[in-house]
Amino acid sequence: MISNQVKFSGHFYNPHVPIFVPKENGRVFYEVPERFLSDRYRPLGLNLMNRFGANAGVRVPVMDIDPPPNIDFANVVPRRGDFSLFNRSHRKVANQLIQLFMQQPDADTLSAVSAYVRDRLNAPLFQYALSVALHHRTDTTDVTVPSILHTFPDRFIDPATFPRMREEGRIVDQGDRMAIDIPMNFTALDREPEQRLAYFREDIGVNLHHWHWHLVYPGVGPRDIVNKDRRGELFYYFHGQMVARYHVERFCNGLGLLEPYNNLRAPIREPYYPKILRSANNRTHPARYPMMVLSDVNRTADQVNITIADMELQLSRIIRSIDDGFVMSSNGERISLDNPGGIDVLGNILENSILSPNSDFYGDVHNNGHIMLSYIHDPDGTYLESFGVMGDVTTAMRDPIFYRWHLYMDQIFRRHKNRFSCYTYPELAYQGITLLKFETRLQRRNSPPNVWLTFWQRSQVDLGTGLDFGPEGNLFATFTHLQHAPFLYQLQVINSDNRNRRGTVRIYLAPRFNEKGGRLTFEEQRLHAIELDTFRVRLNSGVNNIVRRSEQSSVTIPYERTFRNISQSNEAGNEQFRFCNCGWPSHMLIPKGNVEGVTYDLFAMVSNFSGDAVDVDFDENQNCDDSYSFCGLRNRLYPDARNMGYPFDRRVPSGVRNFGDFVAPYQNMTVTTVNIRFTNTIVART
Repeated sequence: MISNQVKFSGHFYNPHVPIFVPKENGRVFYEVPERFLSDRYRPLGLNLMNRFGANAGVRVPVMDIDPPPNIDFANVVPRRGDFSLFNRSHRKVANQLIQLFMQQPDADTLSAVSAYVRDRLNAPLFQYALSVALHHRTDTTDVTVPSILHTFPDRFIDPATFPRMREEGRIVDQGDRMAIDIPMNFTALDREPEQRLAYFREDIGVNLHHWHWHLVYPGVGPRDIVNKDRRGELFYYFHGQMVARYHVERFCNGLGLLEPYNNLRAPIREPYYPKILRSANNRTHPARYPMMVLSDVNRTADQVNITIADMELQLSRIIRSIDDGFVMSSNGERISLDNPGGIDVLGNILENSILSPNSDFYGDVHNNGHIMLSYIHDPDGTYLESFGVMGDVTTAMRDPIFYRWHLYMDQIFRRHKNRFSCYTYPELAYQGITLLKFETRLQRRNSPPNVWLTFWQRSQVDLGTGLDFGPEGNLFATFTHLQHAPFLYQLQVINSDNRNRRGTVRIYLAPRFNEKGGRLTFEEQRLHAIELDTFRVRLNSGVNNIVRRSEQSSVTIPYERTFRNISQSNEAGNEQFRFCNCGWPSHMLIPKGNVEGVTYDLFAMVSNFSGDAVDVDFDENQNCDDSYSFCGLRNRLYPDARNMGYPFDRRVPSGVRNFGDFVAPYQNMTVTTVNIRFTNTIVART
């Protein structure tokens, strides 16, 4: 019996190579009906089947479907063109395609429909819609969706790597092939200040996480897929945390606060020359030159018509609604924002998912901002240029303007948050619980307390499945990324009650100093606090000694799941390659620091479980439950009743000047300092 994994895995391999060409290094052959062949290959059908299927070890019969599905709706996105989730017409097509996949009665029929449409559709559109469907259908939960790094590596690495990989694959036998090195910082020289952050912006794992988040939380599709618990709030929190992390990295690299991109008519100082290409048509992503200015975008062929005036009007409506404390639905109903669920409503308006209560009135400002910025070089299509990196969720985080645009989005969310009063003492305290001791140290013998180490690490990834019409077999590339030495937290908690209790430990890291070494205000620290971990604890009466390892973080997933290899994922029982690949990459958990060492405030609290508890049980030792902070839980409620970012999501009393002032009234909180030292050496991953 052929597993679902085998039935679908080849639908992702070499996305522009026809389905009838053997996959998995020639081992798997899909026996498709002749009518499945595209117009170019149908006259050669029998010849092709005999030629390609002769030596296959596994033959996968694909059932016929009569009549085949009508996919004319997808012609909006040309097969060799570009697909963008930020483009409203493209999202509409994706919605219809996801609906088509979800409507199929069983996995065999879905496999047949997928095989038929695969070679007729835009490849990124097809893979996105199929991935969403496989993630959310109950009969395909055992199917591993490969990382987009393995299917479209052109979006992540220097294109100069590909000719060298093809040469190696054509000439050298499988066992003798050498890995091709991807250079660091290949997009600019160090004299460009923003290049100091290239290791963060262009990190493969960071960009994969952005793609995977939007895969798990699609803005279009059947409502039961899109309407996940607290989806809009997660959009706010996840993207706000990315901006906060970017700022923390800026400070330790000598760069100051970003200016929010809140004036759509102002020139953009930061240029970006991405130096990556699209495998669909072998064209490079366009650059943005210094001091370019937005224009109205009118691209008829792409069905895009966005004006700056409309964007400004829609933004003003959103801000006015925040100040009024309510939004208006499309049927005239007032929906209050001044409650814990208001942030969720606001998130679905700003990103404009199908959950937005009034898309026509409030517009599509987040997505349209991406589109306008991505077409800044050719707003009316005169030069036949496609969108830049800001137009694609897999590449947008590479561009410095991404963080300025999302800083503005975050400030809009913060405007709403500032309407709430400060947390009261009962909301922050946990009577009878004392956090007596809190320190951290490296997971090595005799390491000093409260010192973390970062360094460069060279890792390797197999990109053979993404090289269309290239040599078969494994083709490895090496890349260099930030890494940290494993560390652990040690907490001593006193439970003064005579009964066992439960709590939630929350750990945040906040910058102490700006890029010039000046002390930050607590308000600045609060806005740039990054979540490192959140976990539940059982507290026995008396003294509780808690040890928590950095790799257990509720924010991250390990390297093996960020850069998973689809060939490994086919191994029986390899559960870590299932759905749960959404999570911040573990190698980017903490900031880089610098050679001299950078001091940060490290905050911990044990919150009252009665205010944390949600009517859902989860086990963070289960693979899909270990990175819920940014990704939630699959098909379940978000497992923390508190506002995301608690206790730093609201303003604080004016008398709080530093972390010492903040924690002073509370026995269940404490703060210490940690020093992060960077070693400018490269260590090979073992």
